[in-house]
Amino acid sequence: MGVIDVIAHDAKTGEVVLVMNDPDKWDDPDERLIALQERFNAYVSFLLDGEMASDHPELAGKPARIEVRCAHMPDARALELLSMIHDQLAFQEIKLEVVVRDHADKL
Repeated sequence: MGVIDVIAHDAKTGEVVLVMNDPDKWDDPDERLIALQERFNAYVSFLLDGEMASDHPELAGKPARIEVRCAHMPDARALELLSMIHDQLAFQEIKLEVVVRDHADKL
């Protein structure tokens, strides 16, 4: 399984936050999108398959959020994929936030 970049507890929201750092430019669309999907699969598996509860029992049962921290604005294809992932995660009651470092926006 892939590695989770950061696991934290957001005291303001009560959520467990899994941070996915993405420092690269979006210049190899196909490979980047496949890699992004694989990383999300690993993060969701970590949350849903009991590994997080086992490794961090103090965080078990808390609502979850995956936060993608990008150094660069995702391209249109990546935004489309992130939108689909967002909608799929909503069914699992997992939030998704995308934070672009060179923009103040949260998508």
